[in-house]
Amino acid sequence: MSAAVIPDQLAKRRWWILVANVVAMVAIANLQYGWTQFTTPLTQSLKQTLPVIQVTFTLFVVAQTWPQFLYGWLLEKFGTRLVVSVGALFVAWAWIGSGLAKGLPMLYTSYTIGGVGAGIVYGACVSMGTKWFPDRRGLAVGITAGAYGFGSAFTVIPIANMITGSGIGPTFITFGIIQGVLVLLMAQFMRFPAVGWKPAGWVPNANSAVKMSTREYTPKEMLSTKTFYVLYLMMTMLAFGGMMMTAQMKPLAHTFGHDKLIVFGSVTFLSMALINEQIANGFTRPFWGWISDYIGRYNTMAIAFTIESTGLVLLSIFIKNPYAFMFLSALTYFAWGEIYSLFPSAITDVYGSKNSAKNYGILYTSKGVATIAAAPGAAWLMTTTGSWTPVLLTAAAFDITAAALALFWLKPMVTKQLAAQKSAESGKAAV
Repeated sequence: MSAAVIPDQLAKRRWWILVANVVAMVAIANLQYGWTQFTTPLTQSLKQTLPVIQVTFTLFVVAQTWPQFLYGWLLEKFGTRLVVSVGALFVAWAWIGSGLAKGLPMLYTSYTIGGVGAGIVYGACVSMGTKWFPDRRGLAVGITAGAYGFGSAFTVIPIANMITGSGIGPTFITFGIIQGVLVLLMAQFMRFPAVGWKPAGWVPNANSAVKMSTREYTPKEMLSTKTFYVLYLMMTMLAFGGMMMTAQMKPLAHTFGHDKLIVFGSVTFLSMALINEQIANGFTRPFWGWISDYIGRYNTMAIAFTIESTGLVLLSIFIKNPYAFMFLSALTYFAWGEIYSLFPSAITDVYGSKNSAKNYGILYTSKGVATIAAAPGAAWLMTTTGSWTPVLLTAAAFDITAAALALFWLKPMVTKQLAAQKSAESGKAAV
């Protein structure tokens, strides 16, 4: 038996494993969603322009996403406990090293190392969700990914207050230690199920809305299908809008003074928007994942992506209004974050669960591709045009295109692929 699996008698513990996933994902969330709070202070402390500082975020996301195939292989080869424990050390160093950084080389290096750690933890948790819950895949992966989306909501105000009171160095270091320790503790509870495990009494494909492959595709076999490339294109387009908002929220709010305008007490419209966004970002993943278990992945994609496109267009129109900024930015997250529950569920439905860590790892690299444009690229476009409108409308155009692709191209393509697979299997059985 591989070091990455455990006996069936421990299967009843899958819900506790899901809890460990949630806590670990909350712990790494700040590396991505808390970053925007440090961007403006970093431009001041390091005396650098915003596009240069945003390269840090791009390096983080590239390190998190592009080697995901390798992270998946390591998890299946050496087991989740060991690999995620190493990842916890990298997660801690991301912010500790950033807090000690006196220049760009240290900042870039630390955040790149953090990307590796976050990639390991994220890959492990999502893969466990797809493997342990084939009967509730959309919901389980949604809860797991939702923790990543929602996690930083707990610390928006504490981080903002600590930056104001103590500076970015102590803030980075303090939260870096906390985040690393939490991941290390949760790693001790993580396991993959045995290959081929399924819940007692569950029958694959009993749900008419969600059809699943009865074949286990290797990464090489997956890459030989057209369906994968449509999924990759769609996820890249969708990731652009969300990663743009994630990286640029502080600079965007600063442009219109929303980071100084008070809602109540000492809470600014930016802080309130960030909290609302992360609540929406966390809720959307289990919500749309649950919906997709009943009406299908691709119908759900079309609905959610259309809502996000609408939200971005409205935001481009009413962005100067602080209340519209606060509400519409949350709406875009509500209709964006679900890609991290729908796409891993979809790729496991189509290509099987055995190699899901590696297969989704390849698809997940699309997030890194999108971030190259979404972080420094979006900052450059805004600086060049002097307006955030072109950035927001570009993201909106990507979203509505992806919605059309989901309904009119991807859905028929997957139906055809699964039908051909079933026909081939029936032919073999008849021989």
